Amino acid sequence: MKFNDHSVLLGQHAFLSASKYHWVNYTDSKIEEAYGKYLATQRGTILHEFASQAIRLNIKLANTKSALNRYVNDAIGFRMQPEQVLFYSENAFGTADAISFRKDFLRIHDLKTGVSPVYMKQLEIYAALFCLEYDRQPSSVEMELRIYQLEETMIHRPDPMLILEVMEKIVHFDARIQKLKLEQEA
Repeated sequence: MKFNDHSVLLGQHAFLSASKYHWVNYTDSKIEEAYGKYLATQRGTILHEFASQAIRLNIKLANTKSALNRYVNDAIGFRMQPEQVLFYSENAFGTADAISFRKDFLRIHDLKTGVSPVYMKQLEIYAALFCLEYDRQPSSVEMELRIYQLEETMIHRPDPMLILEVMEKIVHFDARIQKLKLEQEA
C-alpha cells in the first residue's frame, strides 16, 4: 500500500493525538476546557515571541497595567536581553524571558500569560544557572527577580544562600544524571 504523504506534519502533535489519549474519556465540557487551555498556551507562546521582538527592536508599548506592556517596557528600560539561554550542562539549562547583568546586579524578568498561580522558584533556578555558567558567587551579586502576570508585578530579592543551595543541587543532580548515563552506556 502506498500511504498518503503527511511529511509536513512530522514532529507535530494533534490536539486529539493518540499519544495523549486521555481525551477519549472526556465529556464535552472537559474537552472544551482542555482545548481552551491548549489555545491559551499557543497564545502565550505568540505573546512571548512578540514581547521578545519588541524588546530587541526597542519598541515600547502603551503605558498600561497590562503585564505584557509593563514587562516589555521594563525590559527595554533596564536594557535587558530577551530569551537568553542559561547553560550549566546538557542536563541543566533554561531560557530566561529577559535578563541583564551590570555592575554586579542581576535582573531576571519573567512574563506569565496565564492565570495559574506562579512561583519565584523558576527565576531562582535561572539565577543559579547564571551564577554557575558565569562563575559568580551569589553573595557577590545583587539580584532582583520579577514576575509579570495580569496586572501584578511580583518582585523578589532572593537570599544568596538560597541561590547557592539551588546551585549545589544542580551540580549534584547533574553529576548523578551523568553517572546514570554512563551506566546505561556500559
